[in-house]
Amino acid sequence: MGVFSRFLDIVNANINALLDKAEDPEKMIRLMIQEMEDTLIELKSSAAAKMATLAKSKREYNEFEEEMKRWQARAELAISKGREDLAREALLAKRQISERLEPLLAQIASSEELISVAKSEIDQIEQKLASVKQKYQTMVDRANRAKEEEVVNTTMRRSTDDRFAEMQDQIDRMQASNELNRKNASLDEQFRKLEEMEELEAELDELRKLAGGKK
Repeated sequence: MGVFSRFLDIVNANINALLDKAEDPEKMIRLMIQEMEDTLIELKSSAAAKMATLAKSKREYNEFEEEMKRWQARAELAISKGREDLAREALLAKRQISERLEPLLAQIASSEELISVAKSEIDQIEQKLASVKQKYQTMVDRANRAKEEEVVNTTMRRSTDDRFAEMQDQIDRMQASNELNRKNASLDEQFRKLEEMEELEAELDELRKLAGGKK
């Protein structure tokens, strides 16, 4: 089922209100564009047919005018030759043609009015269509920006997570290194103390020897 049922539905449509009510705004706006383009094709086809009719009517009108001039010239020729009977027939033929001009003029005026209305309708539909296409493009651009932002955010989030993981690994390595250094320092300290004790014991032995010798 279409969104619009006739020309006035399109022209008077509140596009924003229709989109607000739509479950799928993007699908709705694509349908609107399709219906408007179809309507434009029909309107332009109808206008083209009216313009062809107008051109034919104007061509017939010009032909009738030329024929009237020809009968007028014949009537004048017949009078100049003393043939009033022929002049009378020529004037009668001219009158019969002139009687066909009035309805033709009315037809031309009607066709021009219909064409004017058709062109106005086409302009209104084209303006509405341009507005809808702009809304659609805005919708597409917004969706594309959202996708791009999502990609950027995901990339940044991954980059940040990777950076945090790298920093955590670095911290773990530093902590392990510090722990190892502390262990090495403790070991060195213990051996240093042992070495100091050994030196002290050696000095005490020397002192004991000296003290024993004095006795």
